[in-house]
Amino acid sequence: MTKINDLRSAIELLKTLPQQYHETDVEIDPNADLAGVYKKIGAGGTVERPTRIGPAMMFNNIKGYPDSRVLVGVHASRERVAKLLGAPVNELGIYLGEAVKNTIPPVLSEGKNPPCQEVVYRADDPDFDIRKILPAPTNTPLDAGPYFCMGLVLGSDPETGHADVTIHRLCVQGKDEISIFFAAGRHIDVFRKKAEEKGEALPITINMGLDPAIYIGACFEAPTTPFGYDELQIAGGLRQAPVELVKALTVNQNSIARAEIVIEGEILPNVRMREDKNTDSGHAMPEFPGYDGPANPSLPVIKVKAVTTRKNPILQTLVGPGEEHVNMAGIPTEASIYNAVDKAIPGLLKNVYAHSAGGGKFLAIMQVQKRSATDQGRERQAALIAFGVYSELKQIILVDEDVDIFDTNDVLWAMTTRYQGEQNTIFIPGVRCHQLDPSQDAAFDPKILSHGISTKTIFDCTVPFHLKETFQRAHFKDVDATPYLPDWFK
Repeated sequence: MTKINDLRSAIELLKTLPQQYHETDVEIDPNADLAGVYKKIGAGGTVERPTRIGPAMMFNNIKGYPDSRVLVGVHASRERVAKLLGAPVNELGIYLGEAVKNTIPPVLSEGKNPPCQEVVYRADDPDFDIRKILPAPTNTPLDAGPYFCMGLVLGSDPETGHADVTIHRLCVQGKDEISIFFAAGRHIDVFRKKAEEKGEALPITINMGLDPAIYIGACFEAPTTPFGYDELQIAGGLRQAPVELVKALTVNQNSIARAEIVIEGEILPNVRMREDKNTDSGHAMPEFPGYDGPANPSLPVIKVKAVTTRKNPILQTLVGPGEEHVNMAGIPTEASIYNAVDKAIPGLLKNVYAHSAGGGKFLAIMQVQKRSATDQGRERQAALIAFGVYSELKQIILVDEDVDIFDTNDVLWAMTTRYQGEQNTIFIPGVRCHQLDPSQDAAFDPKILSHGISTKTIFDCTVPFHLKETFQRAHFKDVDATPYLPDWFK
């Protein structure tokens, strides 16, 4: 099996798998056309219909960028993610949860000529213009501007030196300026504020085109990865080898050595920028709930100092609210919930799925097995633990062990036949959730005290333990069907 340590080795593995990877040499405009094409081929998730889950796609002929390639959809199917991580497809969260328990810290390499610095563009060159170097796409014609959607920002606490990595909304605003959006509580935003209080810039690198394990590992959140935790060590645990770092060339920060593209820069103190200053669109870009996010009126600004790349670099991107976001955010969510519930109530939780309809964040399906009468009610305790583990979670559906949590029809069957709204719905009003849910606002419901406050809900679609024998599904004879339709079972 191909050993994966960067994006290129991941692509080589995908090339060996049927219907998981496709390249095209047909010219594509990165301005809305690329996302419009992939929306129909492979975006999935909460994207406007029609859409589907399809192969990862490499666009080799980018209009206006003869030396660039754009790759989209690497993580846009659970099957593909499972192959790339060497994990069982229906137990990805459990597999990732084990990696969190067996991490390996990144290492700083002293070697010369790292892959990510094969080509160097310095911002002090009078001809430097990031807009001409990298084909940052727009997702829709309403986007505030071109975005780097898979930019893994690496920053350090200016007081302790602790490093952190997170993915943020990065809009290209000029030849050497990028605005950055921070959701509430992000650790690098804490670093930025600490530096700003001293009147100092925060040096960062934006790393793109990475080993899929790095992206997946970076999407864990507190309390699984509390303040002071370097998420790169999760990728080390997944690969059983440390992520290799190198010193950036123009800022006091590290880069991921085998990244396709690195943007070196500083988040400026006391400088803010309107996100749609170049377009006046009023919109940012499509966000994971499926709606166009509003353009932010005042965002911090990154001053770009350099761009370094591999030869013939691959710019990796995603389509806003698609299945790729679901998997990157959702599989770490599943791991966090599984580990916490299994530690508190061993053996009760069999599996968990951060459903596509919630963008991998808002909706979880939890499969439980009640083993005795004393487990009655513990399924609801498990749901409460899940809310504590992942604060952005809005709704939980609890089902029994005979329900396929990855089959929405089966989940809705359980809700239809094992659920009574008055008895089996638990409301927890007035809880902080996520600012990108448009229903969490006083304009939607005057009882909501402030934007981002929500009613969290548990739908208990499990059979009461004393009735389990009554609710047995009809059992069919187990017959080998392969001889009757051989191609179907390949």
